[in-house]
Amino acid sequence: MFFKVIRSEGHARRGVAETVHGRIETPVFMNVGTSAAIKGGVSTMDLRELNCQVELSNTYHLHIRPGDELIHRMGGLHRFFNWDKPILTDSGGFQVFSLAKLRRITEEGVTFNSHMDGRRIFMGPEESMRIQSHLGSTIAMAFDECIENPAEYTYTRLSCERTTRWLSRCKAELLRLREAPDTINPDQLLFGINQGSTYADLRIRHMQEIAELDCDGYAIGGLAVGEETEQMYETIEAVEPYMPQDKPRYLMGVGTPQNILEAVYRGVDFFDCVMPSRNARHGNLFTWEGKLNIHNEKYAEDPRPISLRCGCPACRNYSRAYVRHLFKAREMLGMRLCVLHNLWFYNDLMQKIRDALDAGCYGSFYHAHRELLAARVDD
Repeated sequence: MFFKVIRSEGHARRGVAETVHGRIETPVFMNVGTSAAIKGGVSTMDLRELNCQVELSNTYHLHIRPGDELIHRMGGLHRFFNWDKPILTDSGGFQVFSLAKLRRITEEGVTFNSHMDGRRIFMGPEESMRIQSHLGSTIAMAFDECIENPAEYTYTRLSCERTTRWLSRCKAELLRLREAPDTINPDQLLFGINQGSTYADLRIRHMQEIAELDCDGYAIGGLAVGEETEQMYETIEAVEPYMPQDKPRYLMGVGTPQNILEAVYRGVDFFDCVMPSRNARHGNLFTWEGKLNIHNEKYAEDPRPISLRCGCPACRNYSRAYVRHLFKAREMLGMRLCVLHNLWFYNDLMQKIRDALDAGCYGSFYHAHRELLAARVDD
């Protein structure tokens, strides 16, 4: 067992995971570097200063470019981009189903056209595991079928059944790869993924089935892809009682600070989302006072930092007026400073959540911030 719940409050959990690449304190937000880089000019040296615990990269994108075999020859992803802490690699399933314009699904896997150059690629459970083994990530995600919401019930049921069969194949292949003489990380962990759209009965049945396969952790996938926010929360509530208590729970691709507060409240441990970096690149910032758009004219002569309660490099050194000027002048530094700010905020949010759980007061923290963090900054 690499994961232990050390404290709980209601459904919310405070945990710790010991991995071959270091400890992970949970709840945790994983900073998303899809192609082994955070968009916005943020380096792994920056990630250390931002108190990032886990970096997330994507199997599909790294397979397309520069190629997982090249990364394997370079000694694996940790060496390739100079990061000595845990890395989680997404299986590529979501990208195959969201980016590929033409695809054909069979029991064996998916044949699709690369979104880069149109070439035909096949990816199934074994291929995804081999790519992730080449990358040498700390945590590998199982290859699953991602469907859109809303989805037809019968197709969703059949898709869940196929995803369970694919998970069995992922586990068998990863066990084989761990023993391979040229494997980079023989301690690579595997997380299974729960699917089922917004159908509670399918979600529960699928969770029960994949729990029997005894993965190292379990993710809730296929949410935040079109359904109402309340449906997402209801789905978490339906599935959570059937997730193993001694394994980490990961809500994939979610989300806003408010989403994170709500999901922690419902028992989730791991999170990832491109939102903080993507929003930052457009000047949309998260603060403890609420959301802020740095493009607003009222910040043109504002000498204050983005947030008075923030310790990020941008807030320690620059004013709102200056950061706004950088955007108006189309200087890349403005984008970079805002990405640094938002990632700092997310990592700081998770630290404060962990502190509240350690102090036994997460309930009051949750109620004090759930609306505030979703509001707009007034001044």
